[in-house]
Amino acid sequence: MIDRLIKPQLLKAAKSALLIGPRQTGKSTLLGQLKPDLTINLADENEFLRYSVEANLLSEQIQSNAYKLVLIDEIQRIPSLMNTIQFLLDDAKVRKKPLRFLLSGSSARKLKRGHANLLPGRVFSYQLSGVCAAEVSYSLDINRCMKFGFLPEPFLEKSEFDAQKLLESYGATYLKEEIRSEALSRNLQGFARFLMATASVAGQVVDMSKMASKSKVSRSSAARFFEILEDTLIAQRIATYEGAEGADIIKHPKLYYFDVGVLNGLLNNFECSGDRKGLLFEHVVYNQLRNSFMARDFSVQIEYFRTRHGLEIDFIVKVKNKTWAIEVKSGHVTDSDLRALKEFKQYKSSVDHFAVVSINEKKRMKNGILICDLPTLLNEMGL
Repeated sequence: MIDRLIKPQLLKAAKSALLIGPRQTGKSTLLGQLKPDLTINLADENEFLRYSVEANLLSEQIQSNAYKLVLIDEIQRIPSLMNTIQFLLDDAKVRKKPLRFLLSGSSARKLKRGHANLLPGRVFSYQLSGVCAAEVSYSLDINRCMKFGFLPEPFLEKSEFDAQKLLESYGATYLKEEIRSEALSRNLQGFARFLMATASVAGQVVDMSKMASKSKVSRSSAARFFEILEDTLIAQRIATYEGAEGADIIKHPKLYYFDVGVLNGLLNNFECSGDRKGLLFEHVVYNQLRNSFMARDFSVQIEYFRTRHGLEIDFIVKVKNKTWAIEVKSGHVTDSDLRALKEFKQYKSSVDHFAVVSINEKKRMKNGILICDLPTLLNEMGL
């Protein structure tokens, strides 16, 4: 079992906590380690039906028992419970009784669609994604990570066959659950085609019109499908960095999956062949940056830079009031690999640090550019 970095923050938080994250990132396991007095798992159909039908059940349980810490898993399945939770928290405050809720959810979309009361001032929100390097003492087998990613179960699975099967089933389960919850059953094939289309262009600039055409759905359907992917935390758009004065930039966003193992599972391709290695390692770097931000509860700002003349920087990352320009290279770093960062330096920007990250590179500096492996880069960035 991996000791998650965010656990102490959840333990010491003065308020109740809402932990949002994609499926199978370990939310239930983590919150269960905090030893709640009462656990309600709404993923269990019997529990879901009980709390759906008996509107006052939660209030009756809390008011009849001296519970101090209550865990409700998959809260997005019954968003109206948030109103009950607000009442119970306010009532406990008046009565000066200790009461905290631990809430988990895999879809911000379902909470929004259910008009959930997100309890500002009463509940602190956190995010959880896959394993980050600091949680495993910066010991990452990058070649294995490029295949199986950072979801806890595949990450810890010793059998590569079993890790692959876990990730292959993820896409099928996700598709089934999201289709059902979003009432898209009439367009199941369209959503499935769109899901595969996004997987095939992960790491690239996104043109929604082309995505719609490739998926054989309308542009409006494509936009709606992409919102579902984002709101269920499966994929993210990263915007263009606009802080370089005088640059003629491309403003289309790029698309990344939250976990490279899930991406490989959707594509049914776990090979790190020469033509895929660069893309996979770029996803590993993106996943680790994002996972590390979330694990430390830092605000996330990851962008990319690309001009119409072809100059591209893979990631522009702001952390701790410092901005990093990062190029990703899967092989040994040569002088030609520094060219893009050197050209980028000619623009007036707020970037403080420049780095090229590679799979096996030893730490060194050249022309003011840090060259290193991924664990070293994360350490240098305070992640």
